[in-house]
Amino acid sequence: MTDALPAAPPAALPEVLFSRLLEDALDAVIIIDEQYRIRYINGAMQALSGYASGELLGQPLNGLLPDAVAAQHDNHVIHYIGNSRPSSVLGKIREFAIRHRNAQMIPIEMKALDLGAVDGMRYFGAFLLDVRERRELAAKNASLLAQMEQQALSDALTSLPNRRAYEAHAEQAMARAARSGAALTVGVADLDHFKKINDRHGHAVGDAVLRNVAQVLRETGRVTDVAARMGGEEFGLLFPDATLKQAYKVAERIRAAVAAAVTVLPDGGTLQVTISIGLAPLVKGATLDAAMSEADKALYVAKHQGRNQVVATSPAL
Repeated sequence: MTDALPAAPPAALPEVLFSRLLEDALDAVIIIDEQYRIRYINGAMQALSGYASGELLGQPLNGLLPDAVAAQHDNHVIHYIGNSRPSSVLGKIREFAIRHRNAQMIPIEMKALDLGAVDGMRYFGAFLLDVRERRELAAKNASLLAQMEQQALSDALTSLPNRRAYEAHAEQAMARAARSGAALTVGVADLDHFKKINDRHGHAVGDAVLRNVAQVLRETGRVTDVAARMGGEEFGLLFPDATLKQAYKVAERIRAAVAAAVTVLPDGGTLQVTISIGLAPLVKGATLDAAMSEADKALYVAKHQGRNQVVATSPAL
């Protein structure tokens, strides 16, 4: 048995094959010389730029570049050719934009390469990828995520913050108060006789009442205040930078506005409701649960004193 002869090295592929591959590549390809003139673009580059090949060949590359990039590009090439140090740009993926024939700036991802010298002329090539679809998708995903996060923190019926959002706002307000020493007051509000409203008029009317009350809460409190639907007909109130006395004045304004609000019934009639509110200070070192428990006690007093009133834990008001 004879030893197998070593395999012969593969023959060099014809350059025309590489030319065909580049011409039909999905990525845009461009080649420039050391004088910044465009020497080749493939079909994808023609589609990306809006120019036919013959319109760009021999033209300066700067016509495709944003003004800020064009002003620096020539100097980068000159510096690179005259310097033996590695380039900080070549071989790395960069994002910027190119100028389309219609003057639109198209965001692209580019990787530039030093192709070496041929017949004493230095050449540089680049692969360009249109990233418009990717950015649009990223923007849609970011918008969808923001929408989902908003929904997770909002009450579907009233569009007020929900309990989870209220607790997050409270934790932030507590941290700010701890740093600044500012006062902080919490409140619990509850619609009066809401079960009777549902029983008499139906849940659709009850939902309309809740939406109207939510609108009053949004419009009547201070800009910095937080009103949230905690569940059912109960609402949580948060008054940053407000003493119990200051919060009481705002809560009383809310109570009066709720009493004055009108809900139109399906038969054309109208309905007015009232609300009871309990307030408590969130003092330094106390927990949110403890303060809310005190506000609940004040609310209980308001209910048993006749409803449609504001009660605070401190009698010195």
